[in-house]
Amino acid sequence: MTMTVRLRTLALTSFAALAFAACGGSDDPISPTPTPANGSLAVTVSGLPAGVNAAVTVTGPSNFSQAVTGTTTLSVAAGSYSVAAAQVTASNVRYNATITGSPATVAANATATVTVAYAVAANPTVVLSGSIATNRTLTPDTNYVLRGFVYVNSGATLTVNAGTRIVGDTTALGSALFVLRGARLVANGTAAAPVVFTSQRSAGNRSPGDWGGLVMVGNARANRVGNVIVEGSNGSVVGANPAGIIYTGGTVDNDNSGTLRYVRVEFAGYATLADAELNSFTFAAVGSGTTVEYVQALAGLDDHFEWFGGTVNGRYLVSYESGDDHFDGSEGYRGLNQFLIGLQSTYLTPRAGAGAVSADPQGFEVDGCNGGGCVAPSGANAQSAGREEGLWNMNVFANFTLVGPASGVTVPGSGGVGAVLRRGTGGYYVNGVIARWPRGGISLRDSTSNNRFQVDSLIVRNLYFAENGGADGGFDAAGTNFGQASALTARNANIVVGTGVTAATLFTALPATPTNGASLDWSPAANSPIATGGLATFAADPRIAARVGTFITPTVYRGAAAPGGPKWWEGWTSYARN
Repeated sequence: MTMTVRLRTLALTSFAALAFAACGGSDDPISPTPTPANGSLAVTVSGLPAGVNAAVTVTGPSNFSQAVTGTTTLSVAAGSYSVAAAQVTASNVRYNATITGSPATVAANATATVTVAYAVAANPTVVLSGSIATNRTLTPDTNYVLRGFVYVNSGATLTVNAGTRIVGDTTALGSALFVLRGARLVANGTAAAPVVFTSQRSAGNRSPGDWGGLVMVGNARANRVGNVIVEGSNGSVVGANPAGIIYTGGTVDNDNSGTLRYVRVEFAGYATLADAELNSFTFAAVGSGTTVEYVQALAGLDDHFEWFGGTVNGRYLVSYESGDDHFDGSEGYRGLNQFLIGLQSTYLTPRAGAGAVSADPQGFEVDGCNGGGCVAPSGANAQSAGREEGLWNMNVFANFTLVGPASGVTVPGSGGVGAVLRRGTGGYYVNGVIARWPRGGISLRDSTSNNRFQVDSLIVRNLYFAENGGADGGFDAAGTNFGQASALTARNANIVVGTGVTAATLFTALPATPTNGASLDWSPAANSPIATGGLATFAADPRIAARVGTFITPTVYRGAAAPGGPKWWEGWTSYARN
């Protein structure tokens, strides 16, 4: 090797050694990039009921997004974070949120706080007017106002969920809900959350006649012919049909107009025309496919429950402080009803301009028929085919409690009778209590109804009378009427008159002036005579057994409540005078 080559190799080796020492030696290491320290975002949530989740969303840098359902602390990278909260609905109550501290800047190793305070939000208000032509559902988180006559059209179903409240518009007097033939109303309340139709005015300022009421029109038969309209349906009310709503001409006795369960109608009954009042509940030719149970009318101006023909059945019906009759059936009504309460402790003053208290308010008022087109139905054992005779009205009322006004209350001149039966009616009245009616317990008014009575198509069985006026403790005096005690005794009515017994002693709680629904307890008091004496079997009378079928059950007691049994009116009924 030459000297030149040897020097060149030495130089290259020295250069490589110097390069290695400069790049990889331990005297000058490379440090890693440090990880940024996190901070904390504390989200405090308040104002919601226990067990109800919030609807909070946190967003931040690098597409950060996280849902938060309650008070929590998040570990997040330093940066700016925004907090949003959606409305929450719980137990039919809406909650809106107020947010403080958003956006929040989070620093490393530090905590930023955002507060989310929920509070009850006002429910929105929706006005119902005109026609409801397609299926619709009403919910309890919305306030509904009936403006004028509102019609549920044929083919449509109006569903009203439990706890929903609907008020009649006080600026459109007589506002009412009509469920027309072929339509359905499905109002399924509960004992804890009934469906309530009531006055738009506040408690303490309400009056009978504040609005119209609830009208259901079915396709069952009635015993009037021609085009007969629902009373008051052609009145001068916003949205009214000048021709009125026809309810006659039906042919389907098992027609279904829907369901009413745990429903209250309050402060209704407006007179749309002179002598043409709407009722709290009107059932016009409604069929037996309809369900009616746990239903109350309170402080209405006209009748509380009125049936014009039809076959709809009912259970657990309550009527407090009616301006006319508590229960009124006519025109071929053939429905079955069991467990009814009617209380009249006073006569309330109607709203100015809404109409007047009836001249003859009663507990029951039942007619065979009245008005043009009253004829005997095909195949009936008609007494004749005129207005006053041969009218096929065969309703059943079992286990009823009817209590009239106390001493000192002024009663309209022709009113104050527990049960008025007239104009050719038939029907069955079983296991009832009639008490404190100043003009009498029962009145059988005319020869056509007496004819029904004589041939056993008008049957009265196992009633208890107390504190009633009239002859012999509650009957018609001898004369033009036919409801004398001797006549009913001869037909095995088994009516017991409690001599010296007051209405208040029959029940667990019947105050002279009720204060609320809880102040009334219709259970028989200890040792009450109505705890026994009921018609405990229908087998001995095949006419009753055949008429009531399985819908009406015999009871050993009289009246609407079983001794020691469930207080079925508790919780969902109300009592108020204004």
